[in-house]
Amino acid sequence: MPMMFILNQQPYDGTDVTWNALRLARQLHGDGHEVRIFLMNDSVDLARDGILPPEGHEDMVEMLRNLIGKGVAVKVCGTCQSRCGIRKGQPYYDEGLKSTMAECASWVASSEKVMTF
Repeated sequence: MPMMFILNQQPYDGTDVTWNALRLARQLHGDGHEVRIFLMNDSVDLARDGILPPEGHEDMVEMLRNLIGKGVAVKVCGTCQSRCGIRKGQPYYDEGLKSTMAECASWVASSEKVMTF
């Protein structure tokens, strides 16, 4: 059964919350677990071009792209695209990631564990 991550925070908000969530997702996936990631609120900026890491920080957008490339299922709140993040209203780098609350609810209901960050 899959493990689901729901991310909410801006990628570079002065904490390591989002970075640690992505690191944990990467580790679990690397250990053979099925991982799903749903981005909501300000974390949707992870799915946009033009979000650059501050000097000395790992590129979290690239971390997410690498997870997608390795088969991790990622969806992004469609409503949040116009309401949230520092790039509010900007498109996602892959519009196929855009999703709904109904799909988020379905993922929650069918996941073994749900973690929020």
